[in-house]
Amino acid sequence: MSKFQNLSRRQWLQLVGGTTLASGMLLSVPSFARSKQDKVVIVGGGFGGATAARYIKRRHPQAEVTLIEPNETYYTCPFSNLYLAGLREFDDIGHDFSDLKAQGIHIIHDYATAVDAEKKYVQLGNGEELSYDKLLLAPGVDFQWNAIEGYDEAASQLAPHAWKAGPQTQLLKQQLEAMPDGGVFVMVAPENPFRCPPGPYERASMVAHYFKHNKPNSKILILDAKDSFSKQGLFQQGWQQHYGDMIEWVPYSQDGKVIRVGAENLEVETEFGTIHKADVLNVIPPQKAGAIAFAAGVTDASGWVPVHTDTFESKLVPDIYVVGDATIASPMPKSGFSANAQAKVAAAAIVNALLDESIVEPFYANTCYSLIAPEHGISVASAYALDADGKLIETSGGVSPIDADARFRELEAAYGAAWYDAIASDIWNSPLAKTK
Repeated sequence: MSKFQNLSRRQWLQLVGGTTLASGMLLSVPSFARSKQDKVVIVGGGFGGATAARYIKRRHPQAEVTLIEPNETYYTCPFSNLYLAGLREFDDIGHDFSDLKAQGIHIIHDYATAVDAEKKYVQLGNGEELSYDKLLLAPGVDFQWNAIEGYDEAASQLAPHAWKAGPQTQLLKQQLEAMPDGGVFVMVAPENPFRCPPGPYERASMVAHYFKHNKPNSKILILDAKDSFSKQGLFQQGWQQHYGDMIEWVPYSQDGKVIRVGAENLEVETEFGTIHKADVLNVIPPQKAGAIAFAAGVTDASGWVPVHTDTFESKLVPDIYVVGDATIASPMPKSGFSANAQAKVAAAAIVNALLDESIVEPFYANTCYSLIAPEHGISVASAYALDADGKLIETSGGVSPIDADARFRELEAAYGAAWYDAIASDIWNSPLAKTK
């Protein structure tokens, strides 16, 4: 990817301009001074929440915008797999909130613990109550602990999930580095839906890259609770090309579903009673919406949040908007790009409602880049629109060609790096990261 680092930020942004296309609706009509100061509270400082905070404040500067995020530095799941491979430093995937604060957004580093939708306030972990006119939740995912027997939060300290970037990611890397050459890395991949559909398979790719250069006699076993996965053909072709037989994928129909985890012994048991021993065990458990979504009463029986996809307002509670991984927004995947695009739609809807302005037709898009090797990228891209019944549908899209040449794969890898830098700039105004 080093060949592409001489491109300017502007050129990078042009390559991945889809991250900002949805923002046009937020800049089209000037806002005017009001006698009452509108209050918008946002929970979650990731791809969805931080985006919404920036764009609401930009479009409605008179509003009091408060962002609640417990972490002073937000570490992204996108590109955390590159950290495992040694292709990025941990600080490269960390972003602070200094620029959002400089824009006049009030940043509170605490947990939101409760929501009173009738009285319209959010309660913080320190007991403080924040009133709102509009509330936007971007809670991400939580885990269904014990959905797999034996896998709870304590077990994750022995068999990390690393599906929320941060200490778990660092723990998994430490375990990989300590693993002897010739060891076995076992990954338990979840059933749908879950955050970042291609993520487990990019992780396997990046771990394989690390093994190839540091522990070449090691193996990777993926035990999967489903029979297919995102960009499957492209991943499997790339695995064979770069890693030979290092990676074995076992689908659900071939006894891939894990029903029990023995974290202390680093072993798992599948439905048919097969026991697999690991030297490093990575369990990605079933998921649900983040806890504050349940506290706010916006989840349904599925454990996810139904929303009106023209505004991302909750279908269950008025004046609460939800974006990102927690939502039911099919066919949009649970991805960082989706969260960013949805946040811009929600931000426009919130501002339009507060200023009593007409709604502009929203724009939706998703692009997801994955690395198989440092200069072998693959992608999927889609655009979406609302049909006559208000249902979100895919209008166009596609994946990387299956038999592309090396130059094409190299460019896709570069575009992926560009996308990350562009979206990090769009959300947190973060500097360009350095890829090894």
